[in-house]
Amino acid sequence: MIDPGNPAKVFEEFGAKFSELLQSTPARDFEKNAKAMFTAAFARLDLVTREEFEVQKALLASTREKLEALERRVAELDATAKKDTPAT
Repeated sequence: MIDPGNPAKVFEEFGAKFSELLQSTPARDFEKNAKAMFTAAFARLDLVTREEFEVQKALLASTREKLEALERRVAELDATAKKDTPAT
């Protein structure tokens, strides 16, 4: 009997029973074929892993910080140069 007081257990038991049912029907073949089809489709796409994405995200953040620091420095140098340049 399924315990309605534990939703995680309910889903776990439902999934187990559903898997048992699928293994004894033609739907199992459909599941295998669908899984193979999606695997092949994803293999053709130019996707990156979460780890690769996070590395690139960190690299971009670091580059952005350096760029902002350089922009501030250039603005400071411009201000200094304008101060030092006599008015014409």
